[in-house]
Amino acid sequence: MRISATVAAVSGALVLSAFAVPAAQAAGSDAGSYRSDVAKIRAAVHAASGQAKLSSSTATTDDPAPYALDVTFSNIKVHSGKPIVVGASAHVSVPVTYTLTHGVDVDITAADFLSGPVIYKGTFTDPSNAVFGDKEGTCTATSTTVASCKATLDFYPGDGDLANVDAGAWKAGGLAIAYNGQDPDSSTFDITKVGVAQQGGFASPNVQRLSKLTVNAAPEPVKKGKTITVTGSLTRANWETNKYAGYSTQPVKLQFRKKGASTYTTVKTIKTSSTGSLKTTVKATVDGYFRYSFAGTSTTPAVNATGDYVDVK
Repeated sequence: MRISATVAAVSGALVLSAFAVPAAQAAGSDAGSYRSDVAKIRAAVHAASGQAKLSSSTATTDDPAPYALDVTFSNIKVHSGKPIVVGASAHVSVPVTYTLTHGVDVDITAADFLSGPVIYKGTFTDPSNAVFGDKEGTCTATSTTVASCKATLDFYPGDGDLANVDAGAWKAGGLAIAYNGQDPDSSTFDITKVGVAQQGGFASPNVQRLSKLTVNAAPEPVKKGKTITVTGSLTRANWETNKYAGYSTQPVKLQFRKKGASTYTTVKTIKTSSTGSLKTTVKATVDGYFRYSFAGTSTTPAVNATGDYVDVK
């Protein structure tokens, strides 16, 4: 399922009002339990308010709601700043580190204290999509009120976590929940005794659609001075069909590496067709390797085709 999240302001604490646990994560398993826990808090907020959906315009100070937890986030680093490249269907997990600062009355070692990162598309107050980890982060205290934490973000394109329009820029944030002994499944659950903190606006690397590039130089072998036709295809992940589709009208370099040489030089630049295909011609001169090279865009990573060797007679 795609995580289409909205954010509601509740008694000074921001609570995500829509979460999804991918179908791949079985109920009761460790993986996915963090998302499930957060979803329970969201459901409890809705039930307590008696509204079908909370928003900043409908929530009031009279609504039973979590209290603002004395927790802040800083130094959030997603995937060491590298782009997050996600294929058509395979699960992708990336590391996140962050610093958690808390009040002296917040017990981050409690079994029912949870924290973790989030990245979101759009604005923090009204994101079009958000992605979390399967598990909460693990934190190590560096002082009485500061902890160094690490976690992961988990992407399941095969379960609809991402739409093609999600490729590109995202922002990062952090979420913390202190249950304080409250059980969301209990009939005596008191949402007002649960603390929630959420903070956004941190930098995140782009989320990109995995690209693939092929090349074929023919004929092989070829006589010197004759024409070589070089074909290929540039495709990228389609997160909505879970297949790879052509990337149209993109500039791609045809490059050549002479036999025995270690570097490629650019022969010419051409554009992909409406279906992502490539085709051009060159004259045969010496033995060597032809490849196509794509520089990448904000939504699609750079990629080089594996060189195709041509024997010139």
